[in-house]
Amino acid sequence: MRTLLFCPRLDDRYGHGLISSRIGLQAKANLFDRESDLFAVIREAHRRCSVNCVLVDEAQFLLPEQVLQLTMVCDELNIPVLCYGLRTDFRGEPFEGSKYLLCWAEEIVEIKTVCFSGKKATMNARVDINGNQIIEGEQVDIGHHYISLSRKEFGLVNVSPIGYRKALDGRDTEIVYGEPNYAGGDKPNTVPPEKSAVDALADAEDSLARLSTDRA
Repeated sequence: MRTLLFCPRLDDRYGHGLISSRIGLQAKANLFDRESDLFAVIREAHRRCSVNCVLVDEAQFLLPEQVLQLTMVCDELNIPVLCYGLRTDFRGEPFEGSKYLLCWAEEIVEIKTVCFSGKKATMNARVDINGNQIIEGEQVDIGHHYISLSRKEFGLVNVSPIGYRKALDGRDTEIVYGEPNYAGGDKPNTVPPEKSAVDALADAEDSLARLSTDRA
């Protein structure tokens, strides 16, 4: 199987044009940047020599139009495309490329990671040399100073730029609860519902009939 590999030019952690795994495997890759037309590059590569698959590493750094180009590779060139990357940055904000990948992908597979707390890790925290979480700075900061955390340990409400702060009191808020489903019979401690006009009229007619019978 002939696969085309792509990785971002800005990621130089293992050297330019290399995709590396955590177990030490490496492979040469084509570089992409903000000027790259991925559809044109892959189409030309496929013209020269049949391509069976495309893999894009660190796909969060794709531009929206590059994600669109990759959908064209699938739909027009009939070449499957696999993209690996992060959903969100160190403040819990979505990367632009990831946002469109999540919207347009035909299949999404989550690679699970575990937080130190034992819960599933869904967030990526940026830390300083002392291991303290960093909550301000540029969205892109290439390096190895990131750790995977659960949303709770990440502290999303304090890190997110959305800036919500908990209300002090909500006792004046009108609240409507959903009706529970009681499989074992009538709902406890409830007043019977009011009868419809038709049922009430039928009850009245029955009462009058019984009254007439009693008098007779």
